[in-house]
Order: sequence, then C-alpha cells, then structure tokens
Amino acid sequence: MADDASAAVVVATYNALPWLEQCLESVAGIDAVVVDNGSSDGTVAFVRERFPAVAVVEQENLGLAAAWNRGLEATDSDYILILNADAWLTEGSLDRLVAFAESRPDAAVIGPRILNQDGTLQRSVRGFPTPWRLATEYFFLRKLAPRSRALNAFYAGGFDHDEVREAEFVMGACLLVRRAAVAEVGQLDEAFFLFSEETDWCYRFAQAGWKVLFYPGAECVHVGGASHGGQLYRENLRGHLRFLAKHRGVRSAERARRLLRVALVARGRLFQSERGRMYSDAATWLGSGDVPRLLER
Repeated sequence: MADDASAAVVVATYNALPWLEQCLESVAGIDAVVVDNGSSDGTVAFVRERFPAVAVVEQENLGLAAAWNRGLEATDSDYILILNADAWLTEGSLDRLVAFAESRPDAAVIGPRILNQDGTLQRSVRGFPTPWRLATEYFFLRKLAPRSRALNAFYAGGFDHDEVREAEFVMGACLLVRRAAVAEVGQLDEAFFLFSEETDWCYRFAQAGWKVLFYPGAECVHVGGASHGGQLYRENLRGHLRFLAKHRGVRSAERARRLLRVALVARGRLFQSERGRMYSDAATWLGSGDVPRLLER
C-alpha cells in the first residue's frame, strides 16, 4: 500500500451502506476519513464498529462538496484520494496512482480507469458544459456520432481510455488530488450541492495552470447512483446551470436553461411512465424562473 504519509482517503456518505464495507476494505491500512451527511441507515455506527481506525466526521447534509471539504480539512497528506462510498479500488491501484502523481508534478487531479461491476469500462472523462455541448446531450445528437468531438465533446467523444491523456475533467467517483494544488486554487465550492462540484474544481485547476490527467494504470469499480438513488435529476441540471453562470455568465446559463427546457419537454412526450414524468417535471422546474431563481436551493 501507499506510504501513510503520502496519501489519505476521504469518503463522503449519505445512505450508501450496502457498498461502504467494500469501499473501505479497498483502502485498508491507509489513513481514511468518512464524512457522513446525516445518513439514516446506520452508516456511522457501522463504520465505528467495523472500521475503528477510520475517522468519522458527522454533519448535516450540506452537500457533497461540503463533505469533501471537511475531509480535506481532517487530513494533512500530500495527496487526497476522494472516493465515492459506492466505489472501491482494485488491488495496488492507490500505490500506482501516487507513483504516477509523483512523476507528474504538473497534475492537480488524476483519475483512474473506472469500471462497472461487470468489469466493463465506465467512461469517466468529460468535457466542460457549454450550451452547445448540453444540446448535443439532451437532444440526443451525440448518438449520431458518438466518437465525434463536434457532437459528443460533453462525454469526451473519441477519448481513448487506454492511455494517459489530459482531460477537461474526470468523474468525482475516484480522484487523486494534490494538496499543493488545493492550497493554490482553494477547496471545493460548496454552492454546488450535488453534481458539477468536481467540474468546477477541475476548471479552476486548469485556469490556474494545473493539469487534470486520466491514468489507466489504476482502476476503480463504481456502482453509480447508489448514494442518491437516481432521485436528484433536478440537481444535475442545477449543477450545469451553476457552472455556466459562474464561469460563462448568466446569459450563457439562460441560453442553456431554455434549450434544456425544450429538450426535456420533448423527452417527456417521447418517454412513457416514470422516466417521462421525471423529464416533464424537470422541464416544469426549468420553466418556473430564471437562472438566479433556480440556483436558490
């Protein structure tokens, strides 16, 4: 395992108990902090009983960014591994991540290859949101040319997940972060409750001259959606709008709000049952106010 002084692990939890044991076992022997956002499933008691060496921080549910920040503050290692409660590293992956980070002092964030539970690739590299990129996703344009950057830059179309490459941002399910970069750029923006917090962070790192790298020499299995049950579709949309308003201006975010609403009205009519209702409800929410109002939680 990686040297205790070089890396620590931060796991934010909210009712993700079914996967937490496997998550923490995968980083056994490494300094770890679980930040619990008010779980009601016995998470805190479980961690204290099953993993007594793991530090536990309890707080009300202030969101994922706030939980990660409390974990950063509770550690002092050179590197911080941010790991989802529904994700776990494969054997030796943390060692390899740290060794790679040591060879790339220009990298603020390194993301490993993410796998589904069946061992297939979970595409984890993304492009920063723009109104056009959101249009290619929400109007299904990316399906016309999934490997095209013109129509699928949002999902990094054509990105090769078999070699080290620079990325715009990588999914927050598993990130190795350099503390020196955090000291320069700052912690996560806690205005992002859930979704887009890592997008904003990676953008700020890039603006400061740091690199975000994809490294396939380490692997992490990610269940996906387990900690929020897929019930926060609106928060995902809010994250897009918050990112755009912050980094591209409210006018850009307003354009995105309007196109997202049209796309979701169409999706609500196209799909039946619960999925269609989710899209229709989201479209109604997007039409209920302008961007500043929608960004109020």
